[in-house]
Amino acid sequence: MRPNFYKLWMAACLVFIMQVQALPFSKDLSKGANAIIEQEETVFTVNSISNGTTYVRSVITILNSGGKDHANLYVPYDRLHKINFIKGTSYDKNGKKIKTLKNGDIKDVGNGSADYEVLENRMKHADLSHTMYPYRVEFEYQVTSSNMLFYPTWIPLVNSKTSVEKATFKVNMPKGMKLRYRESNLTQKARQESTAAHDVYSWEVSNLTPIESEPYGPSMWEILPMVRTAPTDFEVQGYKGNMETWESYGKWVSKLSEGRDELPEATKVKLQTLVAGIDDPREKIVKIYEYLQSNTRYVSIQLGLGGWQPFEASFVDAKGYGDCKALTNYTQSMLKAVGIPSIYALVNGGSNDRGVLTDFPSQQFNHVILCVPMKQDTLWLECTSQIESAGFSGSFTGDRHALLITPEGGKLVKTQAYTAKDNLQSRTAAVKLDETGNGMAQIQTRYTGVEHEDHRDIIHSLSPEEQRKWLYRNIDIPAFDVKSYSFDLKKGRMPEVNETLELNLRQCVTVSGKRMFLTPNLMNRWASVPQNTGKRQWDVVRSTAYTNIDTVVYEMPAGYTLEFKPNDTHYATEFGNYSASVQVEEQRIIYTRVLEMHKGRFKPEVYAAMVEFMNNVYKADMQQLVFVKNVQ
Repeated sequence: MRPNFYKLWMAACLVFIMQVQALPFSKDLSKGANAIIEQEETVFTVNSISNGTTYVRSVITILNSGGKDHANLYVPYDRLHKINFIKGTSYDKNGKKIKTLKNGDIKDVGNGSADYEVLENRMKHADLSHTMYPYRVEFEYQVTSSNMLFYPTWIPLVNSKTSVEKATFKVNMPKGMKLRYRESNLTQKARQESTAAHDVYSWEVSNLTPIESEPYGPSMWEILPMVRTAPTDFEVQGYKGNMETWESYGKWVSKLSEGRDELPEATKVKLQTLVAGIDDPREKIVKIYEYLQSNTRYVSIQLGLGGWQPFEASFVDAKGYGDCKALTNYTQSMLKAVGIPSIYALVNGGSNDRGVLTDFPSQQFNHVILCVPMKQDTLWLECTSQIESAGFSGSFTGDRHALLITPEGGKLVKTQAYTAKDNLQSRTAAVKLDETGNGMAQIQTRYTGVEHEDHRDIIHSLSPEEQRKWLYRNIDIPAFDVKSYSFDLKKGRMPEVNETLELNLRQCVTVSGKRMFLTPNLMNRWASVPQNTGKRQWDVVRSTAYTNIDTVVYEMPAGYTLEFKPNDTHYATEFGNYSASVQVEEQRIIYTRVLEMHKGRFKPEVYAAMVEFMNNVYKADMQQLVFVKNVQ
């Protein structure tokens, strides 16, 4: 896929965001804004199914240093996108010209930075920054594209500290070509007109004030005013396609892979020998997947149509590297060689999944994975990772829509979801305390599902000394020393990491006179809760589900008697469940805590109840036991 170019292209269409000081603007527009878009004009003209131009002109006033980034314009390009021109001028608050861009002022910079990227994407960068506020910048540019897989997404208000006085978006479609579009959060719908050569669609917004996000709110992609556009018929480098349905779009993607699944006979024999004697299909899949991980590495290669078309399986077999498309195609070819069918699948990868608009077929994906249907369930393979467990999707590709690519077309399905019980952190700790409030702790923690991912990553990416430093940063105990530690990673459909810690605890207990104050929740206390913001506008969105189980056994020093013990606590809500209890058996204290948080979407009016639940958890986590020293 082409995630880098697509994101930068989106950013370029949004980057014209600057803002103006008071005189021409109402207080409503300047209040809470770092910049004001006076005018923004975007015109997208489709010349044919294989060619189009995008023209942008923006006038932006930057009110303060918080809006200075908007004095920079970035316009990406590659072999399928040609920049026709870039113009720019800046003015001070009195309207006096500060600077006009010259060709030498426009920098040409690379668009790839990682060692594993082979990109042709580049950017033109224009900077009209000034040090005296307010000031105004005007940018104008045009790009011609021969990649009509993407039509623009228009987002006139893209920054929470930006206001818009007026912004327009126009699409010129040749007669006989159909534009598909989807509007979101607009007060005025599209206006349609016709000229001799085009059907014209236009949108306009005005007097938009900054949008403030809310805790646990939806993605900004849900709440910003927006128009998404997409082609019906399109062509990229000679490959014609139709995007009106997921089925038709899938056929186009399938066409790109035709004839690219052939492996050398020697490799087929090697793979068949590798799985000889194995009857269980799942075991065969794991063997092939481990072979992939041992013999290939991920390199992002985005050159022309290569952003969507995989390299041949034989290329990957010979070279030992490829991008997500190539490695997935290679894995599919290897499984085919041992008699296991699988399906190439597009997905929007990332921990902050925006979700696919299922009712608007379009290119909404940035990654490719492999789907292996089984008799009882489905196995999903992440073919770019050398460390992932076979069949584990996790936070990167789990619980979201994927588009299966078959010769018959595309089909939307969901990848594996991970529940609160799957994402488990289960901890047992034994703590021996002395009279000074210090202690020794032996701690065993089991992390499964998504909860294991951070530890999995540090196991593979950090040296032992760096791992130790990571523990100091991430263990939530005020004062401690790591005496020893170890990690044990177990792969599988539900992978897990077992962590063993031996810690010296300093001032784990507060000693005051003859009393000792113990907070039994050793290392899993909630440190903060969101504020109750009053009347809420947006839905409440909880994007993660997990379960924490803590059992901590304390051995008190001799000579202390219990004076106060908090009551057992239990809360059951639609957001989650919490229970905490303490047992005291002479000098032995057993603390048990279970927190289960649910993933879900809730009406705005329930936010206050969620904050109340979180506050209750916070208070319960901070409760103390009081012991008094026996005086003879």
